[in-house]
Amino acid sequence: MVDIKDPENTIVMETTKGQVVIQLLPDLAPQHVARIKELAREKFYDGIVFHRVIDGFMAQTGDPTGTGMGGSDKPDLKAEFSNTNHVRGTCSMARSQNPNSANSQFYICFEDAPWLNKQYTVWGQVIDGMDNVDKIKRGEPVRDPDSIVTMRVAADV
Repeated sequence: MVDIKDPENTIVMETTKGQVVIQLLPDLAPQHVARIKELAREKFYDGIVFHRVIDGFMAQTGDPTGTGMGGSDKPDLKAEFSNTNHVRGTCSMARSQNPNSANSQFYICFEDAPWLNKQYTVWGQVIDGMDNVDKIKRGEPVRDPDSIVTMRVAADV
């Protein structure tokens, strides 16, 4: 198990492929980090599938409908774009073409994705378990997809 330095700003996500630990970045995206923690504490993400998984790019999740069209019942968030690059293990919010449309869907980058920089809100970085992210079943949409079993703030575990 990785040494968690800031449990209030760390997410422990159990997936069907194993545990993934994400360091939250509240200095970069305070509203998005607050939303992720709020939804995790409401157990919103439990059982949600990775509905869009593209080899060499990213694994996307966070849609309760599993279609890529859904979100939470909370209002969409205003963009918090930063100069932080999308690299392997970056956690960033999915959105529609409207920059201020992020809600609950997010993705984890398998590889560096520089074309996403300053276009999507980065809110976290995988610090342990990227090998498990790499095992997530690919597809667009994914047949018989992997899912988040539980997603918790480390301080609550």
